[in-house]
Amino acid sequence: MQSGQSTTDNDQQKPKSAKYLTKLSQIPQLSSSEREELEKVNKEFVFRTNDYYQSLIDWNDPDDPIRRIVMPDIQELDDWGQLDASNEEKYTKVKGLEHKYTSTALLLVNEVCAAYCRFCFRKRLFMDENEEVTKDVSDGLEYIGSHPEITNVLLTGGDPMIMSTSKLEPIIKQIREIDHVKIIRIGTKIPAFNPYKIINDPALHEMIRTYSTGEKKIYIMAHFNHPKELTDVAVKGLNMLMQSGAIVVNQTPLIKGVNDNSEVLTELFNRLSFIGVPPYYVFLCRPTLGNEPFALPIEEGYKIFEKARIRCSGLAKRARLVMSHETGKIEMVGISEGKVFFKYNRSAEADNDGKFLVFKSNPDAYWFDDYEEALEELPKDCIENTATF
Repeated sequence: MQSGQSTTDNDQQKPKSAKYLTKLSQIPQLSSSEREELEKVNKEFVFRTNDYYQSLIDWNDPDDPIRRIVMPDIQELDDWGQLDASNEEKYTKVKGLEHKYTSTALLLVNEVCAAYCRFCFRKRLFMDENEEVTKDVSDGLEYIGSHPEITNVLLTGGDPMIMSTSKLEPIIKQIREIDHVKIIRIGTKIPAFNPYKIINDPALHEMIRTYSTGEKKIYIMAHFNHPKELTDVAVKGLNMLMQSGAIVVNQTPLIKGVNDNSEVLTELFNRLSFIGVPPYYVFLCRPTLGNEPFALPIEEGYKIFEKARIRCSGLAKRARLVMSHETGKIEMVGISEGKVFFKYNRSAEADNDGKFLVFKSNPDAYWFDDYEEALEELPKDCIENTATF
């Protein structure tokens, strides 16, 4: 099968499940010298993929985006960033639970993914010293139950959907028993990494039909980074999730060498909208340790993002370009006359919700902290007057 080719013609040859690969020696396309060099990266940041996802790589293309997503890069060893770039530890209330925004809580339910994105902002969870994740979520559930302001619970990790449904369903069931939780979100890259996990699991769909109800939905937060991931089998998996009653949306970081091209991003947005999976967030790459080869300057990223959206219908251009900063979800909303404009979509401090900030342009800025003191800070009740920016 040629890389990027539709899976339909070769469906009989495709495996019906994915084999996980955790050693570089299992990747025959690497030369011995490449393998030796990349083992240095593997010692620092663990490697994991599977044969389905590897089949999407065009090994004749040194810039293949799928290869870049999952295969180690020696530049990951450059001294740049920090492991917990958004200081998630600050918002950990009990082991395995983060509560940063009033209405939303995160449950870290495992520390494994179907494959490991090289640009992952939680790669610290995959290290031996990680103690943030717990398989016993009872303390987290007790915390959620005692905080009626929490209407949304996001299951994340790691990837919750790599778990067997027999292990995932009891967590979903217990959350559904908390009346004030209206939305359950599942953050997952399984639809891209291993759609066979979705297609071959009738129990998963029965669970969704049971707990995604008329007024309390389950949202699948999919993670497609590049159009090449939208194979026929991946699209089938997405449609099965929606037919079972889940709401599916997509989010992706803006990644150098993967989707830092307005035409690629346009294709991704459009194809997702055709399937019925709205683009949700596009994240600026967090300054996480090892992520320098994948990060883009904020203002460059904004120009790529806006150029992509121009080519899309309204249904395809609903994504927002944001940073998950320690202080909140900060949206990049404009550049004009040497100034850049940000808005807090959500803030860890309620007083900052909706705050509009104006800074002097800094083309070398990779993160919110790289800007000097704001030129203006407009309170949320003045936002209507900023429409001309």
